[in-house]
Amino acid sequence: MILHRKRKCNDTQPSSLPDIRRVSTIKIFGVTISNKLSVNDHVSNIVSKCSQTLYALTTLRAHGLCNTALQAVFRSVGITGLLYACSAWWGYASSSDRQRIAAFIRRGARRGFCSPDLPCIEELVSGIDDTLFNCILSDKHHVLYQLLPPERDCGYTLRPRKHERCLINKSRLDEQNFMYKLLFKDMY
Repeated sequence: MILHRKRKCNDTQPSSLPDIRRVSTIKIFGVTISNKLSVNDHVSNIVSKCSQTLYALTTLRAHGLCNTALQAVFRSVGITGLLYACSAWWGYASSSDRQRIAAFIRRGARRGFCSPDLPCIEELVSGIDDTLFNCILSDKHHVLYQLLPPERDCGYTLRPRKHERCLINKSRLDEQNFMYKLLFKDMY
């Protein structure tokens, strides 16, 4: 798969590798990404799989499973399925993708499978991102630790911040990346 900018698309085949075919999407660790850095296919897949969970929960309700157990199953199967690897793909999701995920959760709530205290999907993703980022900051042996910018050296006693890392220039593409997104989060 060759990634390219939206404005500039080169459809030439690599001449030195004739046996390798070009694809427009690739699935990496269960996350489907297109050559335009879109996760629309991934969102379609997970929403359809989680919709099957709603059917299974309806069947379980018909067989007499109580509401608290149905809500626990919905949260552990449906919501967890939606949030799998969300730190990697959430920044690349369009607003329509995010609305489709939120619509699935509302559908589960209408059917009584979603507990009323469940936060919205943006809050769930933000909590997961914050937890992962704090793990990266606190563990020097974490796999993603090497992606952090260096610590800043300031001789002044300033107010405490979320992290003491140098802020680097970012591009539009970097704004969608997990690491850059959290480096700049709450840095006011």
